[in-house]
Amino acid sequence: MAQFAGAALATLLLWALLGKQGDAGLTLPGSGISTVTAKLWELVLTTGLVSVILGSASGAQQVGPLAAIAVGSYIALAGLWGAPVSGASMNPARSLGPALVLGDWTSWWAYLASPIAGGLIAVGIAYVLRGRGGGRSGGKAAQGVLPGSAVPRSPEST
Repeated sequence: MAQFAGAALATLLLWALLGKQGDAGLTLPGSGISTVTAKLWELVLTTGLVSVILGSASGAQQVGPLAAIAVGSYIALAGLWGAPVSGASMNPARSLGPALVLGDWTSWWAYLASPIAGGLIAVGIAYVLRGRGGGRSGGKAAQGVLPGSAVPRSPEST
């Protein structure tokens, strides 16, 4: 809900700063690209994004602070590949917030269904490749425990 509200507010901010011109962040298929093609691109891009997130931030693959570089690099690369085709949204809130503000629901279903399906596919792939996950190290990492430490990090200690 917070992302959806943020996307809608960002569209309103663009209107306030630039006036009601252009698409104000609306995600649409590229020129001459069908909604089905954009949907398939979003499915592939989102599957890749969630796979990078799961692969760089879980269990034995955990790369700590470098996970942000991996995820950010994938998003930049996916943007280069996918922006001309589908807009490279990979996030339903990012696409549906501007659609709500602008009242333009063109191809909205592709930007809702594909990221959800892509995320589920990536989780399925991770499950097949690595198993259920969790365990002692995964539980400690989720609680914010540093390696070699038995005490969870508090926000004040950072």
